[in-house]
This record gives sequence, C-alpha cells and structure tokens, in this order.
Amino acid sequence: MNPAAPAPTDATPEDGARRATDVGPVTTAPSSPASPRPLKLIVLSRRARLYSTRRLVEAARARGHEVRVVDHTKCYVEVRNSGPTVFFDGEALTEVDAIIPRIGASVTEYGSAIVRQFETQGVFSATPSIALTRARDKLRSLQLFARDRVAIPHTLFARRASDLDDMLERLGGPPVVIKLLEGTQGVGVVLAETKKAAKSVLQAFEGLKADVIVQEFIKEAKGADLRVIVVGGRVVAAMRRVGAPGEFRANVHQGGTTEKVKLTRQERALAVRAAKSLGLPIAGVDMLRSERGPLVIEVNASPGLEGIESASEVDVAGAIIQFVEEHLPKKRSRDRVGA
Repeated sequence: MNPAAPAPTDATPEDGARRATDVGPVTTAPSSPASPRPLKLIVLSRRARLYSTRRLVEAARARGHEVRVVDHTKCYVEVRNSGPTVFFDGEALTEVDAIIPRIGASVTEYGSAIVRQFETQGVFSATPSIALTRARDKLRSLQLFARDRVAIPHTLFARRASDLDDMLERLGGPPVVIKLLEGTQGVGVVLAETKKAAKSVLQAFEGLKADVIVQEFIKEAKGADLRVIVVGGRVVAAMRRVGAPGEFRANVHQGGTTEKVKLTRQERALAVRAAKSLGLPIAGVDMLRSERGPLVIEVNASPGLEGIESASEVDVAGAIIQFVEEHLPKKRSRDRVGA
C-alpha cells in the first residue's frame, strides 16, 4: 500500500473549498443581541469566498461590527524596539480590536507567527497562537490529553517498522490505525487490518522519514464519529459524520455524510475538557463512541462551519462573534502571547 502524503490546502477541515455562490442558505438559530459597541475585526483567511470566512463576516456585520478579511500569507511583520507591527500589502494593520484566525494546515507556522505578532501588539485573538500550534501537533495534543485524563484511544508514537511486534502486542493486535502526524482531512490515515499490512505501511512511512502514530481500531464506532463545536467553554453545536460504504474514515472530504445528533452529558463534558486541555476557546472536537465511552481522536483549532451549520441548524459563526464580544478585554494588554 502506498500511503498518501497530506496535500497542501488553504481551506480548513470540513470547510470545503466551495465559493459563496456554490452553497445554499444556512438555517441558523437566533443569537443574542449585538454588541453595545462596534468592533474593528480582522478575519485571517486566505480566501474571502470560503464558506466559513464568509459566514464570519456576515455574522460580524449583522452585529454591527467593522470587519475585513486579510490573507495572512500576504502579511509581513516588523520587529523593533519601538514596537511590533503587522503589515498587509504595505499597510500597517493598527487600531484592530480582535482577530479571528482561519489558518490552514499547510501554512500553520507562518500563520501562527502572524497571529503571535498581533498578540504582541495587544490585539485579542479568538484563537491564541500557542493553542493553534498545540492543536496542529497531533502527538503534543495526545500528550496533553493523557496528562489531563481526557479519554483517548490507546496510542503509540513510532518511526521504525522493526518495533511493530511490540507495538501490536501493546495495542492488542491488528487491526490498527496508522496516521501521519501532519495529515489532515483524513489524508495520511490508513487502516492496517493485518500484521503484514501494518508492517508494509510502517516501512513505507519509514522510507519517507515520516513520524506516525499507531492507534487501536475502535471497531464499534462503525465508521462514524462526532464533531462537536466548543466556543467559550460550552458546546454550541454537534453533528454525526458517517463514512462512505466500506470506508472507516468519517471525514466528509473522504465521501462521508453528516447528520444532526444529540450528545450525552458525558460527551459534552469530554468535548469541553479537550478544548480546555489545549487552551482553545474555539474548537472542533472529534470523538468516537466506544464501548468504554467517548474517546477524543483530534481537536481542530479552525473548524469548518459549512457541515456543522447545515447539520445542526445552529448559527456557529454568530456564537464565535458573540464570544469575541464577551471576552474582549476592556483594556489592551501590551503582549497577549502568554508563552
């Protein structure tokens, strides 16, 4: 089997790269009253016409705010003793109240650096730069989950195929799921149903000098998972994703479908704890339903809004703008990085 390397993408998971004119209207739940004072907001996104970006702009303007979309890959920063500045096409981006990062996986390092520069200017970020980088590191995320007793599948971090026998013994044997650390949208994820298949996949990744995680396969999930949106420490929306026939991955980009779902109290609590563990105020928490209870498999720092708003009929974009309104500090700090 030839494992696929993660393809660069400007869209965030579940966002889809469809333009605004390609999507239908969203049925949304009513949100709270608009902010008492207009804010100057920036959505960091490579494409203004992506569904999630457009929805955030619509929600911000509906609540009376001034908002613009800025491509973070076209920004540059100036660092000197007189103070830090972010520039976009030669324009200094000042007098900004808050930013809402929509950073794609392919530009995490550069995007997080731009977010961090805004933070050093004292600008509030809906997604802190340090939390963004934590969430993009699958191993670091799992290590934090284990520390904080957030339930996860049994996981091993590896590179050498020669360790396979010991790993399979620890995981209870095949089948196992093997994932590239940097894969997104279901790319670079392989189900190895036999020891021979697992060895072949590990040898292929080892040849690419790629680090992987090897996890137990949760058979009872039956190719379905949960996507839960947490905003400001509370669950605001959820959906169930079901994989295509014969597909163990429930990711929509791999042909899966979505449907409305009612979460248990345990699932809601686990989603909130997972987001808190990474320090993410806004998160898309992916979970599996197992015989021993819900298990977190991944947390997304820039969750797409298209699938979740359609399936749940909740105005997630409005909830995000409301979070910014409620958590924007009254007095600007000189440095909000927190690292």
